[in-house]
Amino acid sequence: MNPFSLIVLVALALTVLYGIVLYNRLVNLKHNVGMAWSNIDVLLKQRHDELPKLVEACKQYMRYERDTLEAVMRARQTVSDARQRGDLATLGAAESQLRLGLGNLFAVAEAYPELRASDHFRHLETRITGLETAIADRREFYNDSVNLNNIRIEQFPDMLVARLFNLGPFRLLEFTEPEKQDVDLAALFR
Repeated sequence: MNPFSLIVLVALALTVLYGIVLYNRLVNLKHNVGMAWSNIDVLLKQRHDELPKLVEACKQYMRYERDTLEAVMRARQTVSDARQRGDLATLGAAESQLRLGLGNLFAVAEAYPELRASDHFRHLETRITGLETAIADRREFYNDSVNLNNIRIEQFPDMLVARLFNLGPFRLLEFTEPEKQDVDLAALFR
């Protein structure tokens, strides 16, 4: 074998190895996005399962706050539907409605000392608040994973491998400015 053929063969082998390394890194990023979404999905499901318990605990004390309880349950169902469809745009809006409903529920609960004193209510409130914090953390991890994936598939030479194997971008889980604002508790009591 002549030296030129050997050089071409080594260059070709190195190119193939480099392509394999790039492909494996892109696949890893893709699966990190999927894992991040699964983590969010698990927490949303847990919260979905806890909310009826909270509403039921509140019903026993809050006989005149039916609208608040129903708003939480409607928002819960909308979040669940969007989660099951993987519809990130609808999920963002539904999450905001649910957060608003929970804020209303916890604000209204302040007017019911017996409810606030209930161990069951306090446990559920703590559990749901913890789930809300975990969901926010996982949402951040998901968006970081999506961002890293989307950057890598647009960079050269990664984009060549991404296009060759049809590895595409993912959507960030985003919220509009009004959806990000805190609930105005004072306005709830006007």
